[in-house]
Amino acid sequence: MTLTIETTRFGEQEIAAEAVIEFPSGLIGLGGSRYALLATDETSAIVWLQSLDDPSLALPVTNPWRFFADYDLELSAAEAARIGITDPADVDVYVTVRATAEVEDCTANLKAPIVVARGRGFQIINEADGVPMRAPLFAGLTLPTTASSVA
Repeated sequence: MTLTIETTRFGEQEIAAEAVIEFPSGLIGLGGSRYALLATDETSAIVWLQSLDDPSLALPVTNPWRFFADYDLELSAAEAARIGITDPADVDVYVTVRATAEVEDCTANLKAPIVVARGRGFQIINEADGVPMRAPLFAGLTLPTTASSVA
């Protein structure tokens, strides 16, 4: 079974019913409780968490380990039990991305990741020490120079 949604960013989209992520507690500062992940292509490092309740709401998200190999995610046993995590291998983790006009200013929120398990999503507070809320997404990126920028 599929759902057909009309989005402002991606137009009409077909979403498989099993791809719907239910957020019982919602997302921090946002409305709606049903979302789906949309990608412009299968190899995209950044995907979109599209609201199924609000066609204009889509958040860029990414798997944090694609950009931060040493990312550490810690949550209490009580939080894991509340979410229903019994095996960390059964959980997908995403972090929200703050996109800007300048690529070097793009950041990822490593402090409040989104965990998805068995069709349910939760935005949690990462209890690991020193995890930033705005980590530079492209730290160490060397931008190509153009002929006009070379003296």
